[in-house]
Amino acid sequence: MYTQSLSSGGNFMQEQDLLKSILADLRRTSREYTTATTESSCPTTRRMFNELTNDTLRLQGELFNLMQQNNMYSASSKALRQDVDKQIQSAQQTQQKCQQFIQEKNTQNSSYSQAPNVPQHQPNYGNPYYM
Repeated sequence: MYTQSLSSGGNFMQEQDLLKSILADLRRTSREYTTATTESSCPTTRRMFNELTNDTLRLQGELFNLMQQNNMYSASSKALRQDVDKQIQSAQQTQQKCQQFIQEKNTQNSSYSQAPNVPQHQPNYGNPYYM
């Protein structure tokens, strides 16, 4: 029905508007897949969402290039290299801090589990309220 209205000359949407809508949907979908990837604890599921993210980004890039070549979409102005470098440096610093934090927490956790004065939980099977 939808394809008939387009091919028969019926104007459901202008082609450019339709493509912009699809492009926006691909952007949204890649964000959702990225979120699903970062929240997946199962390696198989994480890999699947990572592949879906990459496929969606590839499609989004192809559609963007097609639209740009046909003067349907104009890219934003170019960023200054200095600004891009600043953003990269900031992201790298944040990543280093996160890695350092994780490493510190892993070191602390391993030292807690070996501490001699940490009381161990003893099961209380004689207690009728114990489950």
